[in-house]
Amino acid sequence: MSSLLYKPSSPPLPYLPLKPYSTSTSFNNKFSIKFPICCTNNTTTATSHSKDHKLSWKNELQRAFQTSSPSKQFDEEDNDDELFQDLVDKRCVDNIRMLIVDSVQNAKAGHPGMALGMAEVGYILYRHVMKYNPKNPKWFNRDRFVLSAGHGCLLQYVCLHLAGFQSVQVEDLRRLCKLGSRTPGHPENVVTDGIEVTTGPLGQGVANAVGLALAEAHLAARFNKPDAVVVDHRTYCIMGDGCAMEGISHEAASLAAHWKLNKLTLIYDDNKNTIDGHTTLAFSEDISARFKALGWNTITVDNIHEDLGEFKRALLSASNETERPTFIQVKTLIGKLSVKEGTSDAHHGTFKEDDLSKMRQKVKWGDREQFHIVPVVYREMQIHTEQGERQEQDWYSTLNFFRNKYPQEAMEFEILLNGGLVPGWEGSLPTWSNSDPVDATRGYSEKCLNHLAKVLPGLIGGSADLASSNKAYLHGYEDFSQPDSPWGRNIRYGVREHGMAAISNGIALHGSGLIPFAATFLIFSDYMKNSIRLAALSHAGVIFIMTHDSIGLGEDGPTHQPVEQLAGLRAVPRLLVFRPADGNETAGAYRVAVANRDVPSLIALSRQKVNSNLSGTSAVAVEKGGYILSDNSGEEVPEIILISTGSELCLCEGSADTLRKEGRKVRVVSLVCWRLFDRQPLEYKEFVLPRRVVKRVSVEAGSPHGWREYVGGDGVVLGVEDFGASGAYLDTFKKFGFTQENVTKILRSLLDR
Repeated sequence: MSSLLYKPSSPPLPYLPLKPYSTSTSFNNKFSIKFPICCTNNTTTATSHSKDHKLSWKNELQRAFQTSSPSKQFDEEDNDDELFQDLVDKRCVDNIRMLIVDSVQNAKAGHPGMALGMAEVGYILYRHVMKYNPKNPKWFNRDRFVLSAGHGCLLQYVCLHLAGFQSVQVEDLRRLCKLGSRTPGHPENVVTDGIEVTTGPLGQGVANAVGLALAEAHLAARFNKPDAVVVDHRTYCIMGDGCAMEGISHEAASLAAHWKLNKLTLIYDDNKNTIDGHTTLAFSEDISARFKALGWNTITVDNIHEDLGEFKRALLSASNETERPTFIQVKTLIGKLSVKEGTSDAHHGTFKEDDLSKMRQKVKWGDREQFHIVPVVYREMQIHTEQGERQEQDWYSTLNFFRNKYPQEAMEFEILLNGGLVPGWEGSLPTWSNSDPVDATRGYSEKCLNHLAKVLPGLIGGSADLASSNKAYLHGYEDFSQPDSPWGRNIRYGVREHGMAAISNGIALHGSGLIPFAATFLIFSDYMKNSIRLAALSHAGVIFIMTHDSIGLGEDGPTHQPVEQLAGLRAVPRLLVFRPADGNETAGAYRVAVANRDVPSLIALSRQKVNSNLSGTSAVAVEKGGYILSDNSGEEVPEIILISTGSELCLCEGSADTLRKEGRKVRVVSLVCWRLFDRQPLEYKEFVLPRRVVKRVSVEAGSPHGWREYVGGDGVVLGVEDFGASGAYLDTFKKFGFTQENVTKILRSLLDR
């Protein structure tokens, strides 16, 4: 795609908000394929099936369906195309089920239950419904599919293979769950092309799908024109009983209805089983009624295993919905075909030989070898994928027209498709001088966000009902709201931290250059932890803005004062955790966070005010994670090193000045991002923290865990080892020893050893 996109020869002017254009249903009908023709009453193709096509299926359909009843026999002379397609669809589903069984048996591992029960759903989506091109899995205007019930990934792997995705070959099905395979035990977007998001923890995918659908609605409102619709795709998501039970799905579903994301379709695998047994053990609500109460269009499919048309009609209804997302409750049998069918035993594990033999008999599979694929099944899937190739070609034609007629909008759109970063964007970040008024680092963050919004057209995000406190709002860019202002770049999440984080992951993984930020208090990162972890695992470049970063927030007390949060977040692989000390370091944190589009970042910010320009700080140096703030040692090594982050860095500098006046050689180091510092060459780390200087003190108003690595066995760690306390922030700091006097006392004691 990138070779066809416009690349400006010189840095563009700062992004100016364009007057948004709100599309309407009539435009979608006129300029795009609103829904695959297969799901209308005209069955699968616009014309009758050719005799040759029917003949190619003759032997296989006779093998599968020939009975003593003439009404169920296959006859290539029969002109009933609907009956023929129904038989073909059912035979393709049989092949999918046998591939699922073979994969689990071969791997001696896996979760076949949901995959077997939902085989019809997966097949219909990939054969008849979704818009995609397996030859270009990242085509922008493809439909998105999310498997929130990630344990059922075998269903998606099989469908991806049959649809022609090069990422899943038969050999990959054979290597299910094997180390290094492209078919891991739960779907991972960074491993397998065709997987949009990494799922596994139940309910996460539902929120990811909401994020994907929001991204589509937002971009459609900003760029679509009556004669050039360049953003028009749907999002489909499969969820299970576990997803329905997890609170995150409720948070996300509530927002999806509130935002009127009508192009989102959630398909509920209602198989009445979880790992421990029947859902009646712990789940008795009417899930469809719950979604209806939230504001969803709800549909129930009672008999998908016998009537595939019922599910097609449900999808058609979903495509015709113009204001509400659609929830389709599909009643299925977990482990369909197996003797374990309909029981929790089918959830995971292999099948006994006699069970396997009976399954083969039920679908007339005979003695076919493992991983057998009926050749005409490939061709059947190809019919749909060829349509996807044509749809992509048509989209590029529309894009070229859009480029010629609307050059300013096209430039902005293609900047987004190329990742969203314009040349020289870093120059928009504010700088501070000693004369600037003091503010909390959350205040400096607000300035950074709003400067960046002017040059980064993809910057979008919001707070969990704390925008005024987090200072996380893009002034002048309106709120995302349908139908009033879907082009708005501020997202109102309400009090839904977990849903906010996972929705942000979906926005980041939409692949459209949107740069999402999600804000709340650092203490509430605990609500978001699983989504933050998945952001790191799935390479989602979300910027998590966490204010009120220590016991220094004061009066709200220990329920709101984070202690152990920084330590836990720093332990998350790949996640970049910043705790800036002033305006300079805050700008530096954003500089790194925005530049790293495949890495999530978390910026911990203060409520209490700090200097805007602490002497020695550097926005550029933040990219190294740690650097020397000040040192009076000259060519000699220092006697002692102070290491700190955030608002406590100022305390360290004050204590260092006191000791320097006494003739001591003292170095102060800002360790603003541990992970970035740890990645630096050994020579640089030795330069900043020379091993021969064993007298070191770390100062951070949080858990001491992790600091010993930097201070060594002879050093002192000043941290918080209990919960905080309610009181004015200076009083609270004093109670826990975070004063210049106490830090100086610790330094003197260590120096006197």
